[in-house]
Amino acid sequence: MPDKIRKILVTGSAGFIGFHLSKLLLAEGMTVHGIDAMTDYYDVNLKRRRHQMLLQSPNFSATECWLEDADMIMQTARDFAPDVIVHLAAQAGVRYSLENPRAYLESNLIGTFNVMEAARELGVQHLLMASTSSVYGANTEMPYTEREKADTPLTFYAATKKASEAMAHSYAHLWNLPTTMFRFFTVYGPWGRPDMALFKFVSGILEGRPIDIYNNGEMFRDFTYVEDLVHAIRLLIDTVPVRPESPELIEAGDSLSPVAPFRIVNIGNSDKVKLLDFVDAIEAELGIEAKRNYMPMQKGDVPATWADASLLQRLTGYTPKTNVKVGIAKFVAWYLDYHGKSLG
Repeated sequence: MPDKIRKILVTGSAGFIGFHLSKLLLAEGMTVHGIDAMTDYYDVNLKRRRHQMLLQSPNFSATECWLEDADMIMQTARDFAPDVIVHLAAQAGVRYSLENPRAYLESNLIGTFNVMEAARELGVQHLLMASTSSVYGANTEMPYTEREKADTPLTFYAATKKASEAMAHSYAHLWNLPTTMFRFFTVYGPWGRPDMALFKFVSGILEGRPIDIYNNGEMFRDFTYVEDLVHAIRLLIDTVPVRPESPELIEAGDSLSPVAPFRIVNIGNSDKVKLLDFVDAIEAELGIEAKRNYMPMQKGDVPATWADASLLQRLTGYTPKTNVKVGIAKFVAWYLDYHGKSLG
């Protein structure tokens, strides 16, 4: 177990996942400092609303700056002196990486390097960083396990995340910096991003617009409810990897590096849901039939994702289990409240 953790630096604190994690940490009595650039990739008002809610706690403070600003990242980390850093900030979105790959290079590689440098200088107890199921790329054997190779990313977004995993491993090895990378699987829920499928489907159906369904609906996703996800991250904060004395001591199924205090962990629901069933569940919750616009597969997309979350279970005793119908209902309730709408 780590020393008593009281102060946690969260990058991307105004983002979807960072907001939910910060809220959970504050509820546990932690002191949290957030870093967020408030970029306009999507509605900045949504990000500011999230931060406003967090700032209602006296234990939350925040710095607005870009990950690429090395001096500001370092100074913020020095001033706050965190016990743990959770790095969630990134240029997100698979499809946007086709339009603006440089944003991913600058945020996901240069920005991540700056965070790693701060963690190294401060000697934090644990550095945790977000990766993605997209790194599995062209892999076809499912469910995906952390120990299989992920050398065939299909988008530049996935490539930057895979590169950040490699960068983090080198720092863990060189500086004995305990590091956990978690690979997210299709996260959804209240306060979600407007560019995500659930948000677009709900808004489209309510406004009577056709919704685009790719690969003619022949897609499967391992949908992970956001509160399950951040609960898993919270448990992983206390699960600090230790450099093994020899590779033979690594337990079967563990992704722990043989040469570094470094581990990769899937966080998913361990269940693949067909996209058409997902749309059916949204229609049932709204009581409105969608106008469906069936489309071919998008460039860089994959037909299915499915997590083997047994390592998360073994390390923490926890597996995400929220049923998609329950999660969709919670999202719809939030969406209607946030936009001042009602059904019927």
